[in-house]
Amino acid sequence: GDGAAQARRIFARATRSRSSMPADLARASTTDLLAELKRRMESPPKKNIILVGPPGSGKGTQAPLIKDKYKLCHLATGDLLRAAVAAGTEMGKAAKEVMEKGGLVSDEIVIGIIKDNISTPDCGNGFILDGFPRTVVQAEKLDGMLTSEGVGHIDHVIEFKVPDATLVERICGRLIHPASGRSYHEKFHPPKVAGKDDETGEPLVKRKDDNEETLTKRLDAFHKQTKPVVDYYAKQGLYSPVDADRKADSVSATIAAILAK
Repeated sequence: GDGAAQARRIFARATRSRSSMPADLARASTTDLLAELKRRMESPPKKNIILVGPPGSGKGTQAPLIKDKYKLCHLATGDLLRAAVAAGTEMGKAAKEVMEKGGLVSDEIVIGIIKDNISTPDCGNGFILDGFPRTVVQAEKLDGMLTSEGVGHIDHVIEFKVPDATLVERICGRLIHPASGRSYHEKFHPPKVAGKDDETGEPLVKRKDDNEETLTKRLDAFHKQTKPVVDYYAKQGLYSPVDADRKADSVSATIAAILAK
């Protein structure tokens, strides 16, 4: 009757395209149509997000929060590579061979590993990519793969902006208890006794890379490498910079506002 026709029209509008309505839905009852419409409207829209930011920018704090809130999978390329090598997948074997020779893993291998992961149920609502792409060529290849796999496209690229001087202070003040992995900071989270772990009293150490000279070089390289990638996504209207030199909950609120668009 008229009710079913009207429900179909609402459904077609809500799903944006009448032609995409499956044939069985075209014959469905009003009740079934409305139930399906409710299900689709309540399931979170797919989100594919790229996080960009130098070491110490707070990306590691925000990624799990975004992941839990939007039910996404978190793809940190370093972890994915290690997991693929350990699992002995086809791409993992290829990566292992290159890494054992001290070479850099090719874009094709990294994108192959991302492709293997995004087809898993965990990534059904979308993904957070962390640490990739690092070049415009990688960004183009990633776009090509997403299109050919039919898994959508990149929706948001969020860059965590923190002044270099702040990052140097954050990172160069880090103190680690090697046995437990507990971390402290000379200024922001000092141990009870200077240079000693709170629980064991054992000495704390600094990572050898956590020094100003090494870090300044890493940050310079990061900015030079990241700018073209950020520009590539900015041209597509996908880029949002976030002032990450604030408390974590303020940064979270800004990110939530970006992802609500």
